[in-house]
Amino acid sequence: MSGIYIHIPFCKQACHYCDFHFSTSMKKKEEMVLALSKELQLRMREFQNESVATIYFGGGTPSRLQIADLRFLITTIYENYTVVENPEITLEANPDDLSELYLLELKTIGVNRLSIGIQSFFEEDLQLMNRAHNSEEAKKCLEIASRYFDNISLDLIYGIPGMTNEKWLQNIETALSFGIPHISSYALTVEPKTALNKLIQTGKVASPKDEVAQEHFMILVETLEKNGFVHYELSNFGKENYFSQNNSAYWLGKKYIGIGPSAHSYDGDARSWNIANNTMYLKSIQNSELPSEAEILTQEDRYNEYIMTGLRTIWGVSLVRIEQEFGAKYLNYLKQQSQKFIADGLLSNTNEILKPTLRGKFLTDGIASDLFYLNLEKPNR
Repeated sequence: MSGIYIHIPFCKQACHYCDFHFSTSMKKKEEMVLALSKELQLRMREFQNESVATIYFGGGTPSRLQIADLRFLITTIYENYTVVENPEITLEANPDDLSELYLLELKTIGVNRLSIGIQSFFEEDLQLMNRAHNSEEAKKCLEIASRYFDNISLDLIYGIPGMTNEKWLQNIETALSFGIPHISSYALTVEPKTALNKLIQTGKVASPKDEVAQEHFMILVETLEKNGFVHYELSNFGKENYFSQNNSAYWLGKKYIGIGPSAHSYDGDARSWNIANNTMYLKSIQNSELPSEAEILTQEDRYNEYIMTGLRTIWGVSLVRIEQEFGAKYLNYLKQQSQKFIADGLLSNTNEILKPTLRGKFLTDGIASDLFYLNLEKPNR
């Protein structure tokens, strides 16, 4: 089973923390939708022996598209790919786009999962991040959406400057009050070329503090697990049967095609990525050329990716799989490198599966980087 990701590169306005590829101009929207459809057709041979189990509209803000645009793209997939009987079809959306009529129409075209960018229920946080919606819109949207959709995920950001532990807990409890079965939550990070970085450099906004983010993370894990959520990936919590099938496939190393500017793809042996420029993307697709670069993954690359994704998920890193797929050299290296983290209580080894402990979860990415295999004799690529 494989997945299709479609990147919709349009947003109403730029969030201060975001470094994803998007445009606030909708002038090329019609051209872009046609180009996305054409890329889907150009790449159908890549999935000729695959069944599509998930379709994911990400961005950007996919809810900036009209229902007719989304229907057109979904129809293109059904006409050119083998799709399973009940695929998971997810739409990322902002609260201010989700009117009752839009939600009803989404259901009619087959969308069965929503991922809603709430980020916070506090007005001051939304203004600091330059979100397009306000707190009341966030709550109203969830109230309406939960009437029509069972499978809803919402995003929350922690570690926001000025956010106390009490406010953060209130954010989580507000989300839970709507009966939402999936929550994705991320620490506020400062990316180099963002407005947030500039605001911090000029002293207009305080810099996020790691210790605050760590406290918020522990509150998040404890509160959601008490409420029946499974912490199945570092940033993702879902009730049973509500894990994101699309994202789980990424973490488990399944194949996927990324459609649209800046979108990434993976076929098991190589990764490829489209150019992150709308004009150049459109020109290439109109000429029936794929505007992408590719990289064949080495054994070392695949090992490092498995370490990163495995440690971030509930499934952990299997020492048996390491030996079977990568050999004794990698297995011995991993055992040696992981000893200090096991001794420090940050990793556990149960039934030959390495996983971070509760104390180690917040440090997962740093631990993974210490477990990466680096062939120092290999020339730089």
